[in-house]
Amino acid sequence: MKHLTVGILVIGTLIPSVFARHPKITKDLDTSKIDSTDVIVQFAETPTARNHDKFRKKGGRLKLELSAAKSAVYSIAASELEELANDPKVVFITPDREVYAMDAHTDSATGASVARTNGWTGTGIGVAVIDSGVSSAPDLSTRIVYSQSFVPQKADEVYGHGTHVAGIIVGTGKDSKRDYLGIAPDANIVNLRVLDDNGSGTDSAVIAAIDRAIALKQQYNIRVMNLSLGRQVKESYILDPLCQAVERAWKAGIVVVVAAGNLGRRTDLGTDGYATIHSPGNDPYVITVGAMKTMGTLGVGDDQIASYSSKGPTIRDRIVKPDLVAPGNRIISVSTKGTSLLEKSFSRNKVGTAYFNMSGTSMATPVVSGAAVLLLQKTPTLTPNQVKARLMKSARKQFPSVSTWTDASTGTTYRSYYDIFTVGAGYLDIPAALANTSLTITSAPLSPSVVYDAVTQKVRMVNGSSLVWGDSLVWGESLVWGSSLVWGDSLIWGDSLVWGDRTTSGFSLVWGDFLSWGGSPVLAESRGILIEGDQ
Repeated sequence: MKHLTVGILVIGTLIPSVFARHPKITKDLDTSKIDSTDVIVQFAETPTARNHDKFRKKGGRLKLELSAAKSAVYSIAASELEELANDPKVVFITPDREVYAMDAHTDSATGASVARTNGWTGTGIGVAVIDSGVSSAPDLSTRIVYSQSFVPQKADEVYGHGTHVAGIIVGTGKDSKRDYLGIAPDANIVNLRVLDDNGSGTDSAVIAAIDRAIALKQQYNIRVMNLSLGRQVKESYILDPLCQAVERAWKAGIVVVVAAGNLGRRTDLGTDGYATIHSPGNDPYVITVGAMKTMGTLGVGDDQIASYSSKGPTIRDRIVKPDLVAPGNRIISVSTKGTSLLEKSFSRNKVGTAYFNMSGTSMATPVVSGAAVLLLQKTPTLTPNQVKARLMKSARKQFPSVSTWTDASTGTTYRSYYDIFTVGAGYLDIPAALANTSLTITSAPLSPSVVYDAVTQKVRMVNGSSLVWGDSLVWGESLVWGSSLVWGDSLIWGDSLVWGDRTTSGFSLVWGDFLSWGGSPVLAESRGILIEGDQ
């Protein structure tokens, strides 16, 4: 059967930037407007009635308390925020931004079937799927142990994205005689819906769901959280409320796995798709996942990076991302009759009556979430730091130097280089990760940041007390990242044009000083459907 690849791709355009004058207000919030807008206010302590009253006196309305985040959501005229930001209890103010979904050779490519043969199926492990909801399809109904919606609609979805994601993790194969199994089919799903019937949501809904997962951690043994969603990076992860939420989950003992984004083909910024990682995938704690193509074969030797997979370094903080890559193209998973993705957008991608295929980093992310589940079943005492380190160290490091893909509809050819900002520490290898027994990581293996050396015109990773990878025998750079990505103290590149030529706009966007000081353009995105995919 010839499959038509369909994926969700974000298409970006530039719009003029608007700068707030107050340092506690993010740069993309126009404080001159008198129209009411929804904002997330981070406080130095859990907000009280006195804090709320100050906003109320300025015409604001409390919409939602995010106590665990020491934050609250208000609807208020943006023009009132400058004065309110002077309050010493206010830490930072951001819009309640929109987030959106980012969208079986997988078994062979990852080694999941080998893991199942050895009895690792995810039994007893809970996974929080924060998405557009999970339907009670036959493949999933026995695996859903809790559901809650943070949008007006019920937790059982009509969009189709969250169900597809959940099926990749825990699909039981009931409707396919076990042909289409999830990575960890005996794990449990905690369904936390944050996206509406069109696959859109807000920061505040995602934050509330993350904090709910933390609260439910002990009851449902939630050890893994899957976020196949995101939005553009607007400020440093240190100030981004979405990033701070995933860090809370990580520090609470939950492995957080996040999609890198699907902007790898973006050329309008002059970076050839680099510096397009989404939030909260830009946070150095979490595991950020890019997408690979299996090329329709069982072996991994011919597998290639999907040209749409977003690449690092992260904008503003210049963090090395993604952390690793996994199969994400033409992934077959669970569908539910009547869902909008299946019936309206991807009807030609049906596989039988109960499945369909989609492509994107949204699909690669649950593959890694499933792998994390298996590691935790095998060794329940592993910390999120140790899971991240094992997955990255054991990832396959062998890649071609370059690959290309041509869009048949436009004739455009996209060239991908296999550098550290494209494939991270390598290609997910579940048997190798399960075989790894290292326990040396005690503090957080933060994804490292990078700097550009203008003298040598090379990019190198920053090593310091906050960086666990360092030069130690077990977790040294060459073992985690591979000799094909790191040589000495610099990174190896397939092409130095973007990074070595100071005359390119892409260079200035990623490495220019103006970016660090808030002078970067604000990027506006609209969701679009990519009918012809990477294969």
